[in-house]
Amino acid sequence: MKYQTQKIALAYFVVALALFIVQVSGGLLAGWIYISPNTLSEVLPFNIVRMLHTNALIVWLLLGFFGAAYFIVPEEAEREIYSTKIAYYQLAILVLGTLGAVVTYVFDLFHGNILLGKDGREFLEQPMWVKMGIVVAALMFLYNISMTVLAGKKTAITSVLLIGLWGLALLFLFAFYNPANLSVDKMYWWYVVHLWVEGVWELIMASILAYLMLKLTGVDREIVEKWLYVIVGTALFSGILGTGHHYYWIGTPGYWQWIGSIFSSLEVVPFFLMMAFSFVMVWKGRREHPNKAALLWSLGCTTLAFFGAGVWGFMHTLHGVNFYTHGTQLTAAHGHLAFFGAYVSLNLAIFTYAFPMLRNRDPYNQVLIMASFWLMAGGMTFMTFVLTFAGTIQTHLQRVLGQPYMDVQDQIMLFHYMRFGAGVAVVLGAVLFIFATLVPRREIIATGSTKLSPAE
Repeated sequence: MKYQTQKIALAYFVVALALFIVQVSGGLLAGWIYISPNTLSEVLPFNIVRMLHTNALIVWLLLGFFGAAYFIVPEEAEREIYSTKIAYYQLAILVLGTLGAVVTYVFDLFHGNILLGKDGREFLEQPMWVKMGIVVAALMFLYNISMTVLAGKKTAITSVLLIGLWGLALLFLFAFYNPANLSVDKMYWWYVVHLWVEGVWELIMASILAYLMLKLTGVDREIVEKWLYVIVGTALFSGILGTGHHYYWIGTPGYWQWIGSIFSSLEVVPFFLMMAFSFVMVWKGRREHPNKAALLWSLGCTTLAFFGAGVWGFMHTLHGVNFYTHGTQLTAAHGHLAFFGAYVSLNLAIFTYAFPMLRNRDPYNQVLIMASFWLMAGGMTFMTFVLTFAGTIQTHLQRVLGQPYMDVQDQIMLFHYMRFGAGVAVVLGAVLFIFATLVPRREIIATGSTKLSPAE
């Protein structure tokens, strides 16, 4: 680690991992509620559990992105972060807002209050005061990072990362606009939800991935940057108008069915390019980096993202197919593998690369971290296949034959049991990852005794 202010990332990563456990635990509980609907129904209803699951996912991913920026930017800009105080104040605001949102959700505080109560819109349920805090924290972050980059060396990686982070903050402003007309509301709602995960987040993903490939493979920066520009161009070209695949059935004009179908079909391209990019970089690489676990997570990230966001997204993105499949378990199959592949795995990849340097023990517990990868990736892949079969049956029985929703749920109960089993594997993998990351490795020396390695 070359710069002292890179240590800021450690605090962000630790808080992110804590929320990661909350997120996967909430997902496991939600999976069990599908099997036993009355579980904790009066204490934690399903809608609250799902809210915690999705909100914790978004917040810990954002904390991972912020931490990754604080780790990457000093090295790329060749200077220390502009202000460490701003960075830690920003983290404190985000933690306070997260705790405030959780307490509001769980205890249903300030019901109906426009400022203090929850919003009620999916993924944007945060109370108004929390949203305002997020904007303040984002502005602090952007000022801190932008001042660092402007005063230092400019690279393609930091440029793309900054564009993605600025886009993330600006698009979140649409969360404050809540028109009375439901169709208009949904149009602008997707400006946040879609243009984050299928727009600016892809830029953040590409820049962090480019940094990892640069460090792990030793490929020339010029080659990495050429790939980066192509990936960014295709991501923006397809992602912006690809928003139309959410407009099919919300009351918008019919031309969105064609625009959405055409451009969302092209969204496969940037994910394929990222997968090809990572494997080509490893193939061309001249460096045998000791951190094999970070390389495994990086390659796994691009591969799972291609299948989850690309292939499974394409499966039901054409409006003729989506007419029958939207809102079924096929949507859940796509969403789970896409988020895990593209963004969860990305964060865990940068954590795996950065933690040894941040904690001065390099490399560390690599076998356990690689085992956690196969547990989580295997569990999520199995879950995706299970939900795909469940969604296919649900589509036929409910949307084609017209059987009642609850009757269909009874007929696909076996798949909910299998989904829960896959969730157990994911949670075990997450716990193993955190253990391997935070607990120092113990080495057996020649005498047979056990002690901490000197670097620790």
